[in-house]
Amino acid sequence: NEGIDAAILKPLATGYKAVVPELVRSGVGNAFGNFGDGWSAINQLLQGKPVPAAQMSMRVATNTLFGLGGLFDVAGELGIERQSEDFGQTLGRWGLPAGAYIVWPLLGPSSLRDTAAMPLDMAWRPASLTNDDATRIGLTTLQLIDVRARLLDASRIVDDIALDKYGFIRDGYLARRRSLVYDGEPPELPEPPDEAPAAPR
Repeated sequence: NEGIDAAILKPLATGYKAVVPELVRSGVGNAFGNFGDGWSAINQLLQGKPVPAAQMSMRVATNTLFGLGGLFDVAGELGIERQSEDFGQTLGRWGLPAGAYIVWPLLGPSSLRDTAAMPLDMAWRPASLTNDDATRIGLTTLQLIDVRARLLDASRIVDDIALDKYGFIRDGYLARRRSLVYDGEPPELPEPPDEAPAAPR
């Protein structure tokens, strides 16, 4: 994954950020985000949170109607903030534990629970709206580059401060996902059991 990122994704993202005007990049990110907000609304409803689901539905409707299909975040300016949810978080709210940490080729960090949710989460994307292969590939590539471009600064910080990059990303990923499942207020983890005293010889 790091080899592919260094050879392909990072240079593409760096070039994209350098060449494409910020206003255009912002519009692309807003449009993809607006599409994802619809999935967030559905997952909030599945989690039994009707008020946030209604707010996210309002956000999607506002940005779609008044933000030129989501190119402009009009809802954000009106105070309707994004509350992102995915099916992995929904499974967590239903009580399914995260399970083992996994790093998938190309897809990156995940867990057993998030992996089980991945097919549905990946199906809800703009590329799924078309049957044209070239359009699907183009939209998927643009979305991937857009996400990587927004993570350039974060990845630079990780490279600078992490002595154990794998462990740093693993711990950060699992802690963040746990926080998201509980809407930023995760319960305290149980204390590990004390080790039994060694038997006398």
